[in-house]
Amino acid sequence: MILTLDMYGQPHRWVTWQHALFYYAKNLVAWDAGEECFTFIGGHSRITGQRSEITANSIIAIRGKALNARCLHQTPPLSNRELFHRDRQICGYCGDEFSTQRLTRDHIKPVSQGGPDTWMNVVTACRSCNQRKAGRTPEQARMLLLFAPYVPNKAEYLILSNRHILADQMDFLARHLPAQSRWRSC
Repeated sequence: MILTLDMYGQPHRWVTWQHALFYYAKNLVAWDAGEECFTFIGGHSRITGQRSEITANSIIAIRGKALNARCLHQTPPLSNRELFHRDRQICGYCGDEFSTQRLTRDHIKPVSQGGPDTWMNVVTACRSCNQRKAGRTPEQARMLLLFAPYVPNKAEYLILSNRHILADQMDFLARHLPAQSRWRSC
């Protein structure tokens, strides 16, 4: 996957190599970065007989209206996969690390008590702690919450949503992580 940025260097989204080649072919790449380059060879030109060739970087900034500015500031969608990654697969109550099969999404203020299903109201919990807490708040269940929830920013969400990040992409995204990110210590 290729990491796209806006003209100011803010992370935007992951695109396929095919989509990145479209940006290059349409002259929409303002600048590129990263150490990884990929060369793609196309067909032969009828006029010159030469094969076409495009070299794409692992990180590209898109010019003009190719990026929707509104998308840059949206709250990332909440899913169990990204939640478990945000919390580093650590239970918010007992502090143990678990495989994803043994984890659940716990609502700090339970939905049954009017709690929303948002980043700021959920933490990763092991099945045992979630069952023990049941439909109560941590205070009602007398369970200590070990860390505070937070909304990941765009850079952190991009890290959470891609399993195959190249080293140069990870270095770039790491510079855009918020101070409270648990990924800062990686």
